[in-house]
Amino acid sequence: MAPAFVAHDLRKRYDSREALRGVSLEVAEGEVVGLLGPNGAGKSTLAKIACGLVRPTGGSAEVRGHAAGSAPARARIGYLAELFRFPAWATADELLLLHQRLARSDGGRSERTDLLALVGLPDAVDTRVGKMSKGMQQRLGIAQALVGTPGLLLLDEPTSALDPAGRRVVRKLLDEVRARGVSVLLSSHLLSEVELVCDHIAILVKGEIVQRGTAAELQTARGVQVETAAGKRLFEGAGRDDAPRIVADLVASGESVYGVEVLSSTLEDAYLEAVGEEPT
Repeated sequence: MAPAFVAHDLRKRYDSREALRGVSLEVAEGEVVGLLGPNGAGKSTLAKIACGLVRPTGGSAEVRGHAAGSAPARARIGYLAELFRFPAWATADELLLLHQRLARSDGGRSERTDLLALVGLPDAVDTRVGKMSKGMQQRLGIAQALVGTPGLLLLDEPTSALDPAGRRVVRKLLDEVRARGVSVLLSSHLLSEVELVCDHIAILVKGEIVQRGTAAELQTARGVQVETAAGKRLFEGAGRDDAPRIVADLVASGESVYGVEVLSSTLEDAYLEAVGEEPT
């Protein structure tokens, strides 16, 4: 089966500004990939190319083996933009019905009921958008993106305007979506959210991917700190596998060891280094 999304040497220029400069990225089946980066890094441009709203200047992008923007590709994606707007007068059920018609979904009422339950809004069928909190609208937005059972879900800053409780709800929702086999490309600048929910992370800076890997892979060893009778000693550059040898050497030399801690950089440290800022 083709990957949910593949970008190869993707480029996009707006007049004199290069929004994307040779981005290559893959989202595998059932995988949640997080795009981290500061404002203006190119995250939204990549998502818009994937769903066909923007044409690339160079390179290629495919959704399930079909050229991004083509009818077969569009039929396989769900999209929630960062700055979405739904009609205030529409109820949750009316909004999902509209998107079913747009997506040519034959899921009917059962699909709408299932999606509202999935996003934690089972009792909001007749609630109008204008009466919903920001968090409820955000969850409804994810529900509309899932109309028609897309294979790839594109989410642009889905938790940026939510409080911690709302972010937790969306995280749980993404876990459920992944369990259903849906792949997700999640654009965000909130490191904690990406670290908690994503299988792989790509850091985008000035239109280029400068780091990629799992959260653990992006973190680097800072050393092993050992507490002895003489105080704490830091063995810089050492990692977890070095700790037993360090302790054995200290004990063999007659020192008493009271504690050992393996220190590593955080995802925040890796991110700040990638974007050219000094970790504090």
